[in-house]
Amino acid sequence: MTKPTPVTPIEASGNPVADRLGARVVEVPPALLDRLTGTGAEILLDDHSRAEAGRDWWPIAIGWATEGAVPQRPAVVVRPTSTAQVSAVLAACNEATVPVTAAAGRSGVCGGSIPVHGGVALDLTGLEGLLRVDETSLTADVRAGTFGPDLETALGGVGAGYTLGHWPQSMDLSTVGGWLACRGAGQYSTRYGKIEDMVIGLEVVLADGRIVRTEGKGPRAATGPNLTQLFVGSEGTLGVITEARLRVHPLPPAQGRRAFGFTTFAAGLDACRMILRRGATPAVLRLYDETESERNFEQGDTNVLIVLDEADTAILSATLQIVDEECSTEAGAHSLDDGLVERWLGHRNDVSALAPLWRGGIVVDTAEISGPWSALPGLYEEVIGALKEIDGTLAASAHQSHAYPDGACLYFTFGGRGPDGDAEWRERYYRLAWDTVTDATMAHGAAISHHHGIGLNRSRFLPRALGTGFDVLGGLKATFDANGILNPGKFGLASPFGPAPWA
Repeated sequence: MTKPTPVTPIEASGNPVADRLGARVVEVPPALLDRLTGTGAEILLDDHSRAEAGRDWWPIAIGWATEGAVPQRPAVVVRPTSTAQVSAVLAACNEATVPVTAAAGRSGVCGGSIPVHGGVALDLTGLEGLLRVDETSLTADVRAGTFGPDLETALGGVGAGYTLGHWPQSMDLSTVGGWLACRGAGQYSTRYGKIEDMVIGLEVVLADGRIVRTEGKGPRAATGPNLTQLFVGSEGTLGVITEARLRVHPLPPAQGRRAFGFTTFAAGLDACRMILRRGATPAVLRLYDETESERNFEQGDTNVLIVLDEADTAILSATLQIVDEECSTEAGAHSLDDGLVERWLGHRNDVSALAPLWRGGIVVDTAEISGPWSALPGLYEEVIGALKEIDGTLAASAHQSHAYPDGACLYFTFGGRGPDGDAEWRERYYRLAWDTVTDATMAHGAAISHHHGIGLNRSRFLPRALGTGFDVLGGLKATFDANGILNPGKFGLASPFGPAPWA
């Protein structure tokens, strides 16, 4: 398989590249560097490699990149090609108390893979490949650094063909380990589930170099707490995921599409709720408010719902029948050309406008949250109204992107512009917009993230979001990573390397 080249937002200008976060930087002493070299892993010390490893797709960092800055550079980039090498690297760094930030495609949008305190950037893209497929049990063993397109190509070439069904917007840039570390969601999640629904077991390397395997011996187990789910979503703070056993599916034989327009966003939400309530799970069930319907589909004065499903023909027919019944005129809907689904498919992964907007002084980002159906209509209205009231806001909109019987994900988009060239205004506006979305989300009893994770951007919110559970998370961190070397500065957890920035 060919490994795609990881794509980063913008080439920062200047040499050396300026760092922006201003956090305490931990260097790698010569003795440790010698030991890292002795592991057999590739060692990169050049400024370009270090700058590339110092950023991801966090929009505020894209803004910094337009000014020739990266958030933070590691002292060294280490690229292992085996779990044994990962173990040796972590053991050495743990003994030297040097921070390690694991990453692969660096497609995250919350700053989760930024090496806040320098140290070692552990590039896992060398751990790639589909190891094994059990066609009878429908499971696959995959190395963590495998990029999405490589995985789907490999699965499609086995037997009659298989798929994981995980299609995130970052598909070309992201890896299996990144999906698991951040609890990612693909665009077909209503049928196939999120990544935590797909994973059965993991191979994980702990901070001290110990290698552990979790679960994976059966479809379900009652062998104490599920340790797999402990590491899923931990964003490299509790251990480094090196391999996963995942559930796969035969390639679906049939596909169907629908598109509808609703008079109100709330009416569209209710139709989605009823579709799921009746047991139908179309792969794609995405509802756009009027602003985004005009922007994405050139459909004015309506709220567009696009539906796509792929399944066995009998299941597909039943699913689309339920969709048609719940999107009837009695539900306040009207049919639209299902060519809108094809239009969405053609542009669903396009983020090319992000960097030019920041270059033009426009602050833009998305915030995805999830909540119960009963809370979503009111939460939508409150967040959109509050964002529009912030001085400088140009647009505020939302769509529903992932749905379940008990609730769904709302994906808010905001954009604002202040005085030209005023970088401080842009950062103030950005933080205020995020505070606005998150405060309203928590006030409605909803979850502050659905699939983008916490990273650096949301770390300041996590203690309040978890409540007394945050102390439990801190206890786990102390147990699994006593020296605090794994991805420090994230989750709002205490760090031996100093206070985290962006708090």
